[in-house]
Amino acid sequence: MKPNFKSCIKRNRSNDLAVVPNVIFEIMAAVVALAIMSSIFVSTVHAQGVTEDTITIGQSAALSGPAAELGREMKIGAEVYFNYINQNGGVNGRKIKLISIDDGYEPERAKANTIKLITEDKVLALFGYVGTPTSNASLSIFTEAKVPFIGAFTGAQSLRDPFNRYVFNVRASYFDETEEIVGHLVRQGVKQIAVFYQNDAYGNAGLAGMERAMKKRNMEIIATATVERNSVDVAAAVKTLSKTNPAAVVMISAYKSCGAFIKEMKKANSFPQFWNVSFVGSKALANELGDEGRGVQISQVVPFPWEIGIPVVRDYQKKMGGEENASFTSFEGYIAARVLVEGLKKAGKNLSRESLRDSLSNLGTLDLGGFKVTYSPTNHNGSSYVDLTIISKNKKFKH
Repeated sequence: MKPNFKSCIKRNRSNDLAVVPNVIFEIMAAVVALAIMSSIFVSTVHAQGVTEDTITIGQSAALSGPAAELGREMKIGAEVYFNYINQNGGVNGRKIKLISIDDGYEPERAKANTIKLITEDKVLALFGYVGTPTSNASLSIFTEAKVPFIGAFTGAQSLRDPFNRYVFNVRASYFDETEEIVGHLVRQGVKQIAVFYQNDAYGNAGLAGMERAMKKRNMEIIATATVERNSVDVAAAVKTLSKTNPAAVVMISAYKSCGAFIKEMKKANSFPQFWNVSFVGSKALANELGDEGRGVQISQVVPFPWEIGIPVVRDYQKKMGGEENASFTSFEGYIAARVLVEGLKKAGKNLSRESLRDSLSNLGTLDLGGFKVTYSPTNHNGSSYVDLTIISKNKKFKH
């Protein structure tokens, strides 16, 4: 008996047709599942500030008020380098977008800005914050959210001890700066040292550094006086310190209050050596004081930005458009931006908050050409470099 091929074909077609809807359904389900997974992946990437062509970084800084020059200069220096990177193809094909929000150098505003940058703007990392009180106000927020915090313009110990795996300091600490200042004064034979400081976390951080450096030499600060943040009411401080006849006054405040203090001390016929830590804002202080600035001294945490024999200075000046645009603060912003970009590069194409944190933690020593930054998995304090400078005539600087 011959097999009936027609009936077999007919029957097999019938069975195949019955299976088709199930196959189609399974394929469609797989496609939908893939789409959902892709959507989740994309939203996760966006949540960390990364798209196919953009890396979003957030900054809260004083862009208005008595400390505005500090924020503006940090922003300018950073953007000069970010723009250069963007014009040359970006980082692994992605361009850097910096979102800068004004906090007026007020902690509560910085706190609100940090929450917005993380939850609404969904930044990859936080960068270039300006100040100790503003950084401290944001510390628990970015730590809880596991967002890297890079290159803050502060030398506070609170960002160094205890060790925080999300904090990456580029600059030297206030302990480093005050140690250098006190050591220099003692070598000159100066022992009658007073401290004028801002009445907040920044001022207290600098005061702690001064006390530490003095205690190391079995010395004591002869007198202290304070000024409120974002204030130039220095009358009480001048009255307190001028009557102690100090040989030197180390100031831990911003340029407006320090400028006012120096002027009023001179009016009170008190002429000690005036010293500042780097946060004061050197260029802004020189402008604030005018002719009265000559002889005022400032510790710095970056190389001298007019010394073009240093490769990193030469590169910075070129991108800034010449030496007339240079300043210590914008140079610090520029250096911090270079460190961040190096971390982004090493994190690779699959960029995330975690990969950026890990790439910076394992950076080792980065030589920018006359300025080195070193990170390890257990130490994120990039530099201890300190230089001492003085304001000379015509608001220029020497070191």
